[in-house]
Amino acid sequence: QVQLVESGGGSVQAGGSLRLSCAASAASRYTYRSYCMGWFRQPQGKEREGVAAIDDDDTTYADSVKGRFTISKDNAKNTLYLQMNNLKPEDTAMYYCAADWYCGESGLGSSDYDYWGQGTQVTVSS
Repeated sequence: QVQLVESGGGSVQAGGSLRLSCAASAASRYTYRSYCMGWFRQPQGKEREGVAAIDDDDTTYADSVKGRFTISKDNAKNTLYLQMNNLKPEDTAMYYCAADWYCGESGLGSSDYDYWGQGTQVTVSS
C-alpha cells in the first residue's frame, strides 16, 4: 500500500501558475515506477473529474487543461507533479493525486484508482 500527500496548492490570479506535488511513501522505487498515476479535481458541489494521468511515458489530459497543464513523474524522488499554467477561475477545485497498478484505458476515471491523497486546494481569482 502507498500513502500519497499533495502539496503546492494556493490562491493565484487568473493567468498565474502553480505546481502541485504528490509525494508517495511506503512504496519501493520499483513499485512507484510501476504505478500509473493521475491528478483529479473536484470543484465545490461538483463531481470529481480526471485532469491528467501518466503511465510510464504515456500522458493523458482532459480537454479542458490541454496545453496549459503538464503532468510529470520523478521516480527517483517518488514524486508526481502537475505544472499548471495560464490558470483560469474554472480551475478552482480541490486537487487530488491517485495511484494504482492499472488505471484504465484513459487513466482519467476515478473508479480505476485505489490509492488517493487528501487533496490540496487551488483557488483562481479573476
